[in-house]
Amino acid sequence: MRTEVSNDGVRIRRYCVEDSPLLFEAARESVNELFPWMPWCHKNYSLEESVTYILSREAVWNQKTEFDFAIVDFKTDRFLGGVGLNQFNRDHNFGNLGYWVRSSSTGHGVATAAALLAARLGLRNLGLQRIEIVAAVGNLASQRVAEKLNARREGLLHNRLLVHGHAQDAVMYALLPADLKL
Repeated sequence: MRTEVSNDGVRIRRYCVEDSPLLFEAARESVNELFPWMPWCHKNYSLEESVTYILSREAVWNQKTEFDFAIVDFKTDRFLGGVGLNQFNRDHNFGNLGYWVRSSSTGHGVATAAALLAARLGLRNLGLQRIEIVAAVGNLASQRVAEKLNARREGLLHNRLLVHGHAQDAVMYALLPADLKL
């Protein structure tokens, strides 16, 4: 698996331990927007949680169970968020795509650009035949990113996500190699 790819605006690269304070800063900045959908980003989120998360990425990368990337600005190298491929189903050759962007960088196409880079890696380098994006019904920002990727909206999945201990309905999107003209 490639460890870094870029386009005109963003670069996604493997996390490194030096990203810990940058992840912490971006998460703390974004608690209000992320917490409703991503319980890991809570009001007491700590630098230690960033360190623990980043250190855990090496093992899952080596086991080929998750491929998580830092999103950084192509020109300035500013830490913008995270994107990853996970929840692989090897029997049916598909996986999940997730993404988040720090609050001060939303609305500029960062999530879409980073998600496109990660999706291409999944389809090209991992040989996936399908990448799923599962977004809570109320998470309109994530749904907009999926739609900008031209992902196919496949339907409503009842009680698909467990967020803060409560089952939530979700919208399922899928990207296929033909969707990205691979």
